[in-house]
Amino acid sequence: MTAQENAKLAILREQLDSRRSELHARLGRVEAELQSSHSKGFADQATEREQDEVLEGKEAVFDHELAQIEAAITRIDNGSYGQCSKCGQAIAPARLAAQPEAPLCISCASSS
Repeated sequence: MTAQENAKLAILREQLDSRRSELHARLGRVEAELQSSHSKGFADQATEREQDEVLEGKEAVFDHELAQIEAAITRIDNGSYGQCSKCGQAIAPARLAAQPEAPLCISCASSS
């Protein structure tokens, strides 16, 4: 791997680390909100429970993105970043630019 490729991967890893930190902070806020006490009134409780469902949805999305980022960082660290986890072929640079944590080439992602 060239020095330029190593530098690009280092920058990408820093970006993924930054996004991971941001997601952990967001998750912390969501979890704190979910743990907050509910109102005593029935109508207020119903509204709060609806809000909790939205927060739980956000939590699931954040957890999924975190898992993808962690996997991408692992692939960077072990030298397999940019290779499809399913077929082993190179993932198109345009796909990685759009979705840096993508583990699959477009062909394998489309067939899944």
